[in-house]
Amino acid sequence: MKRDFIHITDYKLSEIHDFLDTSVEIKNRLHRGEVFKPFEGKSLAMIFAKPSARTRVSFETGFFRLGGHALYLGPNDIGIGKREAVKDIARVLSRYNDMIMARLFDHQHMIELAETSSIPVINGLTDYNHPCQIMADILTIYEHRGNLDNCKVVYVGDGNNIVNSWLKLASTIPLDFTCLCPNGFEPDKATLKLAQESNLSSIKVTDNVSDGVLGADVIYTDVWASMGQKEEAEAREKIFSNFQVNSKMMNMTNKETLFMHCLPAERGREVTDAVIESSNSIVFDQAENRMHAQNAIMVKLMKESNS
Repeated sequence: MKRDFIHITDYKLSEIHDFLDTSVEIKNRLHRGEVFKPFEGKSLAMIFAKPSARTRVSFETGFFRLGGHALYLGPNDIGIGKREAVKDIARVLSRYNDMIMARLFDHQHMIELAETSSIPVINGLTDYNHPCQIMADILTIYEHRGNLDNCKVVYVGDGNNIVNSWLKLASTIPLDFTCLCPNGFEPDKATLKLAQESNLSSIKVTDNVSDGVLGADVIYTDVWASMGQKEEAEAREKIFSNFQVNSKMMNMTNKETLFMHCLPAERGREVTDAVIESSNSIVFDQAENRMHAQNAIMVKLMKESNS
């Protein structure tokens, strides 16, 4: 039987911790220079309807360093859901490869890809969620704090796919999660309801900056206008102007607060240069951990599909 990595809620708490443990193990082995080639003779098809240097480099390098070959398929190679049906792409790639990673716009395309593929599918991002990023995020927090207990994470900005993934995580792992956003930019209502009804985590959505960031262990932000929203950038800059993560905001937490950003950052907009370059910034540890978290996910899925 094959398993996919589409939503964090597809996995139990024990499995999430298993992913984290495997991430740490693989990271340590690579840092020690050990030869570890679980993907020898294996191939990964990477579908990029939505381009990203960071996602491509982390998956392609990670799969290569574990002994396999990763194949990049850009928008000009595959017009998923446009030039060719999703189910046809899934079936064809399943005949050539051992695993698929896709970074798509339409979340329904991701679901259909997983449903019709006979090999594991990993969600590298959709407009709805970004589960690999969140796995890298909690790995990074775990490394810096030693645990995830009583951790208050405050996301500042648009209630986007990152927030939806944090809410999915909060339905699986006990968290104190706040989405600090302007009115009208709240996260997906159904995903928010799911997280609240799980009664597992403390969930808050607010536009009150001083109340929202108080006591934060982590402040996390992203660009104000994501890919596909650039025509809204000028309007959003005015709406989000009070939600910039700067030294004043970091001081409002009344504790030593870590700063995170999934990158790329538009310095001087959603975050100041002073914050991203501060000693409390862990954004580059976070960026590195994308590769290690994704390696763990791929290793676990490949092992299960071959058992």
